[in-house]
Amino acid sequence: MKLLRYGLVSFVILLITACGSHNAPSERVEVAINGIHHGALSSDGKHAIVGSVQHGGSLWRLSDNERLYNWNHTKGDTSVLIATDFDPSNRWALTTEAYTIVLWDISNGSATRFWTAPGEILDAKLAPDGRYALLGQADHSAVIFNTIRGGVVRSFTHEGRVRSVDLSADGNIAITGSEDRTSVIWDVNSGQKILTINHDEDVQHVSLSSDGRYALSTAKYDRADIWDIRQKKVLKSIPLAREKIKRGLEIVTSKFSDDGQQILLGYSNQIVELRETQSANLLKSWKLTKRKKWQPTSVSALDVSFSTNSSAYYAIGTSGFIYLLK
Repeated sequence: MKLLRYGLVSFVILLITACGSHNAPSERVEVAINGIHHGALSSDGKHAIVGSVQHGGSLWRLSDNERLYNWNHTKGDTSVLIATDFDPSNRWALTTEAYTIVLWDISNGSATRFWTAPGEILDAKLAPDGRYALLGQADHSAVIFNTIRGGVVRSFTHEGRVRSVDLSADGNIAITGSEDRTSVIWDVNSGQKILTINHDEDVQHVSLSSDGRYALSTAKYDRADIWDIRQKKVLKSIPLAREKIKRGLEIVTSKFSDDGQQILLGYSNQIVELRETQSANLLKSWKLTKRKKWQPTSVSALDVSFSTNSSAYYAIGTSGFIYLLK
């Protein structure tokens, strides 16, 4: 019995020590009472799109934590946002439901274009100046959709649903991640494959650095690979495999720094990490706080962002809060 008690006490101490190894957020601001379906942070850290469970879409200014505009697709109705994004200039924003697309002007909050999607949308990224969107779809394709004139410009095909997509800052390089266990780097202008990344499980999340040099490809409970696209080689892999008594980890969002030397990773288990791109060395980590301390539901990071201050970062969580991380 003494050994059992000693072992239990040791386990509790170990658990407390492990939990305490992450930094706490410096601040958090409530932007949704009952949680968030989807959200996006602008690359300059000034705005956030919030897809609230209760109130639908809205645009927030982070400097004074003010909701500027309500962004729902149908007047008088609450939109369930599937994907949201800002263009690299942070002048335009995109919100999507499963089958509708809206392009917004951030300067005045107006909806400039409304389109019906060519298929069920699973993810979306907006190109420079809002001229097109890359849509990851359930029909095993990703498409370049002209958000100014409408219509599909180019299609990229997979053998499974395309769960995650991203674009370089100039819109010339794309990455698509699919349930066919591959991620593919594409030349947007020619439609040709640059690189195919193979995994042992469904690909859940992908991202590109601004200059299109580095890519992150992460598969469910498998691993996260950081690639140098120019050299077509893996720089480092982060293991995400299942352990004996716990489910595997999931990276659900990421963002490279402007110079590509660092990457922020947001997990489904409240953790946000800052790592070096080349070595994947861990520089810092945070644990996002729950709405209620003892509630069983965890917090997943929906998006992460570097701020104009290089020592501060943002994360938006399913909890309904935007977190300042230092």
